[in-house]
Formats: sequence, structure tokens, C-alpha cells
Amino acid sequence: MRQLLLISTCLAAIGGTANPALAQEGPEGGADSRYHDQPPSDIIVTAPFERNRRDVLSGVSVLQGPELTQAIRPSIGETLQHTPGVSATSFGPSASRPILRGQQGERVRILTDGIGSIDVSNTSVDHAVVVNPLLAERIEVLRGPEALLYGSSAIGGVVNVIDRRIPRSIPDEPIHADAIATYGSAANERSGAASIEAPLGDKFVIHADGSYLKTDDIKIGGHALAPAARARALQSSLLPPEEPGEEGEEPIDFAGNAGIRGKLPNSASKTWTAGVGAALITDTGNFGIAYSHYDSLYGIPVRYATEPGQEQEAPRLSLLQNRIDARAEIETGGDILQSIRMRYGYANYRHFELEESGEIGTAFYNKGMEGRLELVQAQHGPWKGATGAQFFIRDFNVVGEEAFLPKNSTEQFGIFTLQQLDYGAFKVEAGARYERTALEANPTEEQTQFFSGRRTFDAFSASLGASYGLGDDWRIGANVSRTTRAPSAEELYANGPHAGTEAFEVGSPDFRPERSWGVEAVLRGRGTGYTLEASAYYNWFSNFIYEDLTGEIEDGLPVYQFNQAKARYYGFEVQGSVDLAKFGDAIVVADGLADYVHANIVDVGPAPRIPPLRLLGGLAVKSPKLDVRGEVEWVDDQGRISAFETPTNGYTMVNAEVNVRPWGTERPVSFALSANNIFNVNARRHSSFLKDFAPLAGRDIRVTARVSF
Repeated sequence: MRQLLLISTCLAAIGGTANPALAQEGPEGGADSRYHDQPPSDIIVTAPFERNRRDVLSGVSVLQGPELTQAIRPSIGETLQHTPGVSATSFGPSASRPILRGQQGERVRILTDGIGSIDVSNTSVDHAVVVNPLLAERIEVLRGPEALLYGSSAIGGVVNVIDRRIPRSIPDEPIHADAIATYGSAANERSGAASIEAPLGDKFVIHADGSYLKTDDIKIGGHALAPAARARALQSSLLPPEEPGEEGEEPIDFAGNAGIRGKLPNSASKTWTAGVGAALITDTGNFGIAYSHYDSLYGIPVRYATEPGQEQEAPRLSLLQNRIDARAEIETGGDILQSIRMRYGYANYRHFELEESGEIGTAFYNKGMEGRLELVQAQHGPWKGATGAQFFIRDFNVVGEEAFLPKNSTEQFGIFTLQQLDYGAFKVEAGARYERTALEANPTEEQTQFFSGRRTFDAFSASLGASYGLGDDWRIGANVSRTTRAPSAEELYANGPHAGTEAFEVGSPDFRPERSWGVEAVLRGRGTGYTLEASAYYNWFSNFIYEDLTGEIEDGLPVYQFNQAKARYYGFEVQGSVDLAKFGDAIVVADGLADYVHANIVDVGPAPRIPPLRLLGGLAVKSPKLDVRGEVEWVDDQGRISAFETPTNGYTMVNAEVNVRPWGTERPVSFALSANNIFNVNARRHSSFLKDFAPLAGRDIRVTARVSF
């Protein structure tokens, strides 16, 4: 009943502002006729008001156009794998969530057009993010304090996936259509997506979209088990065979585990989505609503047993989400307010963790909603800004013999502001957010192992920064931030076996709020034929919450314990490009990026699952009809490991790609061909819980066609 009342209230409030922010205006001042165009990559829209990329006081990346077409993978984590400062959880090809600056889970927010994905991907690394990269037209990644406008849990950063499910403009043709189709050889991946928009009159537009993805078990460049894990399995195979289990289960074949190679068992997937939307768009704003359905069945790579007493399962997840979204914007034209923006999302989510027999082992149920109001101020001289409020409600329940969490609910309300003074060369920016979070656990009478009760947290975060223009095209800036984050239900209440991660997870209901100080310096600029962006950061945490192996075994599973301590994170990101030569309308361009993060738990040692130093360099020839590019990615060894972690060998991958536009940029038809991991390297990401059992994809030849008309 609470959900229905809040949905009705929010929709009524949105509907009451039925004439929102301006549609884009073209040169003649009317609706933009360049419907196929994207916002330029130097404009950042993930904020209450658009800003130039050079003015953002923390790391930021934009993926769109041909770069997005080449990057698209089944999961959002793998799609962003070559973005500066971004790694991925790599829990198989379907469940790979972005890691920003070594932070993951509760410290990274995944947004759909500014609102959370409302799934349970933050709960565990085996849970897929309910965001479909195939339907994305633009992805923005904000790292650092800029992301705090979207919640204190965004201390690591924000990934905002922008689509057109709620249309923003009226197409100037009877029907506008977009379609993309991809084949990838590593997993025999077949995927496609299409969307259409049709105007009904001059102020109303409807939208429909759908997508389908199917993959087989993914090919890998060698053995599934890392060398040390293979050695343990082979040693265990020499021991006397185990007795059959209580249910007559066959003893584990340790030698067979050590010999698995070529393909990653239980990594196949199938996903389909559908959505409809409609919007009213006027000269002074717009109002729109959308419904979407997401259905997926995917396997979780096996954490193979390498020693007697360990269990191994091959679970599959059957995932379903139904979602309603609404957006409203109005241009007020007043002296105080320039515009009012509202955004709302509600989702009913469930997934089943299936046994090898197909029976449901554990069921996850999640109902959640999020609403956001932004009041954008009218600019007065150098001063502009925005103030807003946001709420989030979640009811979460895990049912089954391996329920590692009790039934729980989260209610969160926050207010925030972002203010900027622009004096041309010198800019000052300040932001603040207050957030109140209430979490309540309601275990059943049989769940005596779980905490029962309610905890409430108040969190205040703020940032202050300034930048200075070094000429027209260069800007240097710095910011300082103070952040507070309330612990999540998973960190507080977990206490049991989790089949998906094949881990026994233990939280603590006594955790205090996590606090941190952070500083960051940024440099962005460009000149004739070159660009450069660089950022460096340092964060001091108190009451830092982290999950690490204890070395113990419970119910046949390794125990992962949530702990709290002081921590230090620092690192950098650098990316740039330079034009080397020009031949007619073709340009030879060299580009590169580097990122690094160093993380330490004070008085404990290195933080777990921290990605090592990475260098990536590319050489491309670009022309109106053809782009050709080759790149080399080098990832260092990771020997800075926490207790019970294993070191990870570095790797070097070579990739190549070709983009073809047969009719140039005037006709939006393109083809992309890429060869990834050309030398079939058996690579492993240190940030993955499954790195010793599930390497990255081997050689992958991909062909993609995209059309828009």
C-alpha cells in the first residue's frame, strides 16, 4: 500500500508540472531538426544543469557515437572496460559491474537517465545490473565528489546510462528508427536492438523498443583455473577419493577441474527486453512516462573446488524486472527559477538462483522506488546553481535455505545543492548534501541468526573547489570534499551462505557511518591537434567498510567478513591524443590512457581486489568514411594483496578495429569490425572475486551494424 500511495503522489506531482524544461532549440529557435545529433562530448548532462567538461572538478568520461558502438558488450561493466579509472567485477560476462577508482558495490551508483537501476546488483557481484547497453545512446562516468549529487553511496562515482525511452524531442520524419545488431565469436554472441519514435501531431511523440541477446559459454585463452589453483587441485587429486555426499553426490573430480580449458562452463546467457514510452513536448518543456520489461537467464562461472571439504555449484540466475519511469521538465522563465525538473522510477524485481536440477534454491525479491526534484536557479551575473531533494525506498527479501539476509527495508531522504561562481578565467564551485537513512531488519522466527531491529543514520557531505583558465583552452582545478555514507543492509545484516558467490558472508549490525576526506586536482586542455586530461586524488577514510576472506570455511564455503577500519586510497588517471599527420581528409591520431589506484587498510594491509597499474595506447587513421585503429593494453602484476588473496599476473592484450560509414557522416549507417585479444591471452582481472576460476574472454571477433533513419 505504501508503494502505491507514493507512486500516485509522485505521478500526480509530476503531472501537475505538465509543461517542463526546454526542448533543444535549433538555429531557427524551434524544435531541433537535427534529431540524429548527440550532445557534444565536451558537454556533461549528468548534473542539474549542463556544464562544459573542462569545468567539471573531478574525473569524467563520455562514451557515445562510434566509440560506444565498438565498446558495447552484454554488461555495463565490460562496456566501460577501457574507460579511464574504470575496472569491472568480471563475475562472468553477464554479471560485470563497473569499479571506479577501486571502489565498487555500495560506493558506485548505476543510473538510468539520472535514476538508480533499482535492482540488487549492489548486493552481490553475481547479480547483473538491470541496464541494457544495447539501448544506450550515451554513457557518462563521473568519478569523485561531483557524483555526490546522486547520493552519499556514490563516493566512488556515478555511471549514467542515457537512452530515449522517454523521448526528449519531436522527430521531423513520420517515423524515426534506430537499430543495432552484433555478432561476437568468443561467446557465439547474437544480439540486436531496435527502437522507433513516431510524432502524433506537433507536440506528442511515442516510443517503442526491444532487444534480444543470446550467448553460449564463453571461450577463454587457456585453463579456467589459475596456475596456483590448478596446482592445488592436482595435489588434491592424489589424495584418497572422498565418500559420496549425503544425497549420493559424486566425489569432486579435482583432476578434472584442473584440466578445464578452452571454454568457461556455465557462462551462457539469454536476455530480452521491451519498452514503451510517450512524451508531451512543448516550447516550454516536456512530460513523459515509460514502461519497461527486462528478462534474463544467465549462468554464474563455477568457483571450482581445489581442496577436500570445499563445495562447488553451477548456479544460474533467472532475473525479471518490470519498471515505470516518469520525467517532467518546465522552463519557468522567472528571475528566481530557470527550470524545474522531476524524475521518478519504480521497479518490481525478482531473481531466482537455480540449482543444477533447475529447482529454485534461493529467491530474491526487491521492490523499490526513487524520486528526484531539481530547482535550477536563474543565473545572476556570475552566480548559477541548483537545489533539490531525492528519496529512495526499498523493500528487499531473500527466501530459501541459503538466504544470507533477513527481510529488510531501506528508506532514504536527501536534500542537496550545487552552486557556482563563474568569473571567466576563475570559477568557484560548492556542493552539499544531507541524507537521512533508516534501515530495518525483520527476520522470521526461524531466522534466529539475524539481527532484528532498526538503525537510523544522518549523513552530511560537502565539497568546495575552484579552477583557473590558463588561456582559452586549458584549465587547472582542485577540490576538497568531506563525505559520509550510511552502511547498507547487506553490510549490516548479512550472515549466511550465498550460492551465487559461493561464499559465506558475514556483516555487522554495529557498523558506524563511513566518513572520508578527499582532495583531487584536475588538468584539462587542448591545442592544435592534441588533447590532454589528467586527475589525481587522495582519500582518507574512517570507519571504512570492506569485505575480505578470513581463511575459514563454513557450510563448505569460504567465509567473507565485513570489517570496519581506517583506509587510504590514492591514484591518478591520464588520457590524451595527438594528431601525427594529415593526408587529404584522413588524420593519423595516437591516443593513450593510464590509470592507477593504491589502497591500504590502516594497520591491516592492502585493500582487497584493487586493480593494478594499466597503460593503453592506440594508433588510428580517421576519415569521413573509414576509421582504422589498433591498440595495446598492458596491465601490471598485482602483488599488493590482502590476507588470503592470491597475486594476479599481469597481461598484454592487442586489439584492432575498423569503423565503416559507406555514405559518410551524412547518412547514419555504420559498420564496426573488431578483433579483441588477438593473441588469445589468458588474462585475469585482480578486481574479480572469481579471478582464479574465470579468466576474461579469449580471442573475440565482433561485427556490428548500426542504422538510424
